[in-house]
Amino acid sequence: MPFSAILFDLDGTLTDPKPGITGCIQYALSELGYKPPNVDELHWCIGPPLKDSFSQLLNTLDSTVIEQAILHYRCRFATIGLFENSLYPQITEVLKAIRFAGYKTFVATSKPYIYATQIIEYFGLSLLFDGVYGSELDGTRSIKGDLIHHILLTEKLLPSTVVMVGDRSHDIIGAKRHKIASIGVTYGYGTEEELKAHGADLIAHSPSDIPKLIIRK
Repeated sequence: MPFSAILFDLDGTLTDPKPGITGCIQYALSELGYKPPNVDELHWCIGPPLKDSFSQLLNTLDSTVIEQAILHYRCRFATIGLFENSLYPQITEVLKAIRFAGYKTFVATSKPYIYATQIIEYFGLSLLFDGVYGSELDGTRSIKGDLIHHILLTEKLLPSTVVMVGDRSHDIIGAKRHKIASIGVTYGYGTEEELKAHGADLIAHSPSDIPKLIIRK
């Protein structure tokens, strides 16, 4: 597969955001008067759009209630949760190797762009990406397929030359929608079964596997 541009998911692919995301979800639910699940029962919320997660957690389709939950979540996330996060081992080296080999690299996350850029800067990765793309605070482009479409158009990328790297089904579904290749990573929050079931073309079990699947000698 002659790739020239690599799209990286953020949560569960570049960084492990578990403490920040789960803590902010618990905070939001508490503020709304609910007893929140414990941290380990919230793993499934890492990756999908917040709107979908809160809809399931609160068992409602009421947009007003869901928006209230998101506002509470962001109140804590913007100041604390954002940095309750850690880079996966070898990520910096992986990105450097891919860049050195001549590939373009982009962040493609459902997380709002305003937060994604801060996280990338916080970990000193800004110079290792040609661009950072995320959703808008109103939820625009929080669906991965919509985001990928936006990146392809903005960067004038040919789908046949692009690969999406991510840890959840949403990443693979978004890639399939635009006929781009996908690498599912199993060290994040999606299982190999989930990734393969949705048609991941390749599987990486550790960050160091990613360059081996991308770089053609």
